[in-house]
Amino acid sequence: MKNKFILKLGTMPKGTAQMKRYNGRTHTYFKSKTLMETERLYHTMLLPHRPETPSEAPIRLFIVLYFDKKSPQKLWGKYKTTRPDVDNFCKALIDQMTQVGFWNDDSQVADFHAVKRYAAEAQIYIEWEELPDE
Repeated sequence: MKNKFILKLGTMPKGTAQMKRYNGRTHTYFKSKTLMETERLYHTMLLPHRPETPSEAPIRLFIVLYFDKKSPQKLWGKYKTTRPDVDNFCKALIDQMTQVGFWNDDSQVADFHAVKRYAAEAQIYIEWEELPDE
């Protein structure tokens, strides 16, 4: 069974998984403030959509990122070919889907598709389903 929902955002978050910093003094990596804010936003917005129990099956995941573009309207629906990179942007979202309890580990995502487009309003369309374990 496919699970579908939309996260309606005021504007698209700026944090991506690429926003990790290195502390040369302690030799550790840490998340930027922007990334932590993005993760908190995703966590809060994903909670109402989580399943009762985390999936243990392989997962097919389809994400469409609609970046807000007030004008020109002729761009609405067109592909967005500028930054942020789609893979870096989706990583933070997928990590939060794991944290919230959609599945046990993000390594279960075996089939992944993502699209970036322009739209009048920022939103993220998410569709996921369990795959038969053959």
